[in-house]
Amino acid sequence: MAGLTNKGKFRILEKFYRGADVFNAVLITSAVAPGPDINAFSELTEIAAGNGYTAGGIALTGNATDFDALVEDDVNDRAYVQVRDLVWTAATGNLPLSGSGARYLVLLDNNVTPGSREVLNYWDLVSDRVVSVGQALTIQNAEFRLNEV
Repeated sequence: MAGLTNKGKFRILEKFYRGADVFNAVLITSAVAPGPDINAFSELTEIAAGNGYTAGGIALTGNATDFDALVEDDVNDRAYVQVRDLVWTAATGNLPLSGSGARYLVLLDNNVTPGSREVLNYWDLVSDRVVSVGQALTIQNAEFRLNEV
């Protein structure tokens, strides 16, 4: 029998998400849902850039500022990491610029070729999100957990 301790889960998350690598938090449409078999950013559709959203999303550095919670949870036998609050504010028009809205948040590596960036994590925003000019789309505490099954 093999297993992974809660400390081991914590250390894996710590080394990866606080290892000073650069990541990209990107909003994508519902055209293709991310899932465990999605590997490359080219398989997904990013929301239209403009009005407060920049193509490629928000750059994050693997540190305690951008990954602001790292927890070993012995009660629930897991470890988790959370991304700092991500905020996009609609300027001069709706965000996204066009289309039905942002449905998912994905975390990518920082490959020099955007389409080749690896999809590392994904979060469902439950419905397509469009924000009006002057309003903000805020994603708080996007969390990734390592659980033992």
